[in-house]
Amino acid sequence: MDYSVIDRYIDRLIEDTKPEAPIWNIENIRHGKAPGWNYIDGCMMTSLYSIYQSTGDKKYLDFIENFVDYYVFDDGTIRGYELETYNLDNINEGRILFDLYRETGKEKYNKAIELLHRQLEGQPRIAIGNFWHKKIYPNQVWLDGLYMAQVFSTRYAGERAGGDYSDVVNQFTNVYEHMYDKNKRLYYHGWDYSKQAFWADKDTGLSKSFWLRADGWYTVGLVDAISYITDEQAKAKLSQIFRTTIEGLEQYIDPVGHMFYQVIDQGGREGNYLETSGSAMISYAMMKGARLGIIDKRFAQVGKQVFDGICAKYLGGSGGKLNLGGICLVAGLGPENNRRRDGTFEYYISEPVVENDAKGTGPFVMAYTELKRII
Repeated sequence: MDYSVIDRYIDRLIEDTKPEAPIWNIENIRHGKAPGWNYIDGCMMTSLYSIYQSTGDKKYLDFIENFVDYYVFDDGTIRGYELETYNLDNINEGRILFDLYRETGKEKYNKAIELLHRQLEGQPRIAIGNFWHKKIYPNQVWLDGLYMAQVFSTRYAGERAGGDYSDVVNQFTNVYEHMYDKNKRLYYHGWDYSKQAFWADKDTGLSKSFWLRADGWYTVGLVDAISYITDEQAKAKLSQIFRTTIEGLEQYIDPVGHMFYQVIDQGGREGNYLETSGSAMISYAMMKGARLGIIDKRFAQVGKQVFDGICAKYLGGSGGKLNLGGICLVAGLGPENNRRRDGTFEYYISEPVVENDAKGTGPFVMAYTELKRII
């Protein structure tokens, strides 16, 4: 295909966006939320910075700086951010602050990094060390949270805490040891250490299904963390988990559509569908992992095939404007007063499917930057 159309798609996303009203934050648009610091915008900032790194085109850096400056004030406080909620999602956008601080030297970015780190210093944990996903989800570990917090933690450890990655390695390892099904070779979305949540198995504490984007978050979190780790022992430990993860996922690629299903192991079941965001995450992880030498180099082409599958099925449009479809808007587990979110197959396929949401467009752009290295 003509991949240059993707460059035009990315340009449209940023040209049609104002910091207070990003067109890729469909949740905010649908619910009329006031603009505030959030992980969805964070996905897009990370992906746009990767485009800046690969092209050197300063328009991307200028856009990121202007966007983030709307949210980060001169004293380092952050629009719409509340430390006391102890929400790991709010750490994700903090990744871009390291890059902006290095690029610009603005002290407010440094102050904001320290503010987010203070949240992690006080973040509640289960007994074996993993963060609670949010304060409202006591004793619960979600795969999403490993991406949201651990890449930031890895960068903080390497740049500001003497290279001690032990906590990062422990949190990823605990997930592998407790949430990975060695028969299915997949990770469950959530784990309630206390086994009290309504969605949790009373014997294991695990949720019921294998949600694609959750496995995608964990996989991307792993490869991104590995890319920043400088300690060889820590890198080797996480690299082995990453290899196991990728090799397990490969068997679930649909042989016709070359993507992954929303509920990964239920391909062909009525209502299930090939989903963009998780497929893009795994495509990116495969290509990046192959480039870094963590996994076999053949995975660069496997990841490319997944990316091409996304483009073939979901990248299209009319009137000269491309759209990226097939994106699950959101999914989660609970809380207690929202029992619809019960982790079943029926739940995961019931959530809205949208276009151009950054949970899909962000990973898609990240995968594109990796693709550009091999074509």
